[in-house]
Amino acid sequence: MTFNELLPLAVLASSLIPGLLIFTLPESWVGLRTTLNLSGALVKLALVLLLIVGVQAGESYGVHFAVLPGLNLAFKADALGLLFITLSAVLWLFTTLYAIGYLEGAPRRSRFFGFFSLCVTATMGIAMAANLFTFFVFYELLTLATFPLVVHRGTEASIRGGMTYLTYTLIGGAVLLTGIVWLHHLLGHTDFAHAGIAAALGSAYDGQLQIIFLLLMIGVGVKAAIVPLHGWLPQAMVAPAPVSALLHAVAVVKAGAFGIVRIVYEVYGIEFAQSLDLLLPLAIFAAVTIVWGSFRALFQDDLKKRLAYSTVSQVSYIVLGITLFGPIGTVGGLVHLVHQGLMKVTLFFCAGNYAETLGIHKVSEMNGAGRRMPLTSIAFTIGALGMIGVPLTAGAVSKAWLIDGASAAGMDWAIWVLWTSSLLNAVYFLPILWRTWFKPIPKAWPAEHIVARGWRETAWLLLLPPMVTAAMTLAAGMFPNNQISPLSWAKLIAEREYVHESIIWTP
Repeated sequence: MTFNELLPLAVLASSLIPGLLIFTLPESWVGLRTTLNLSGALVKLALVLLLIVGVQAGESYGVHFAVLPGLNLAFKADALGLLFITLSAVLWLFTTLYAIGYLEGAPRRSRFFGFFSLCVTATMGIAMAANLFTFFVFYELLTLATFPLVVHRGTEASIRGGMTYLTYTLIGGAVLLTGIVWLHHLLGHTDFAHAGIAAALGSAYDGQLQIIFLLLMIGVGVKAAIVPLHGWLPQAMVAPAPVSALLHAVAVVKAGAFGIVRIVYEVYGIEFAQSLDLLLPLAIFAAVTIVWGSFRALFQDDLKKRLAYSTVSQVSYIVLGITLFGPIGTVGGLVHLVHQGLMKVTLFFCAGNYAETLGIHKVSEMNGAGRRMPLTSIAFTIGALGMIGVPLTAGAVSKAWLIDGASAAGMDWAIWVLWTSSLLNAVYFLPILWRTWFKPIPKAWPAEHIVARGWRETAWLLLLPPMVTAAMTLAAGMFPNNQISPLSWAKLIAEREYVHESIIWTP
């Protein structure tokens, strides 16, 4: 087996092996568990860096294993997959650091971090899947690995939220499998390929391909939280803060959005999907989700639920971008996959800090929190302003490309959707910032909350991750055209998908 075949497997193994070992550790072996967690995350980052350098140089990485005649477990590391892989690898490191601090002294940590590592392994498998069969295997593994994390606390509310999550995702998985089997029956394979594979069937199969597309979109749309398939996401917010960050920024909803991108570009092909009139209905569902999620967030006093409905809205920006049928919209959608992850993980880290340090769980309880926890609140402010799309933040870059992509595609209605969402984002985020920075500290705070931890606002393992991800949110917005920026990589992907069009325009 060559190095280019081994490297994708090594990326999977860098989280799989530590995870399996962690399951065997006694709870008291904190040092070894921490070493395995952080070593796996750092090794994965190093391997991903090798992949990035190789893909930029034109190298091909992939391997396949025959499962049954005509059915392969296959992996590839291409530019599109690496966008998701890099995001997951970077945020896994900081989410791991945060989880170590968050769960200090808590029970069942070996079980938690074991499933945590399996979750990241499944995410890597989804990103590197070279066909729909492999994608499905890891897509369902992600469901099974995240369920124990959602129900980790073992409370009645967490069990109820976990069962809701499991019901939605398993039904979605069954629908996805139906579409995959049907497509495999027609084509004899489901390999991903540039410009897609479905067009090879000819126009006689257009009706069947439209139905299959619907099945595939329902299957991945559950995890992407597209309305009306989004009901599980707010319910899953009973999970610990590191799990919420994982669900929203690193793994689950991103897996659904990434699946939509793969299916549109590499199963159907963007031009063939447009010829079948599949993109406009998908764009409409994305637009409804964007506005509905933003609208519902307005009425949530629970902080994590407000952030959850924000995710429902923001993830569909990715879907809307790829349906704009043009390289500019594609860039906007793909770069938002990364930018939304950075901003949302920052917000959930901060929400966890408020809950752990001050006992704050609701928006109405956040009065004066910025004076007690200034660094956490600065990070939260950056994440919130990014979600609104304030200039010099990552969110502003995404929205600029999406708006101009809609204009280039002649879809002016999509511009109004994006502006409406931004206005709603401001309406549900700015009051939080006003309370945090300008309202007086409540006298009701227990004395131990006010003077806890001496001069420090919280444990450094809880503070460092949001500070770093907030800085990355600013860097992505202030230096968008840097060679190593998410925007530059998104342009690379779009250029390969639209080889007949030159991206020479910049918003």
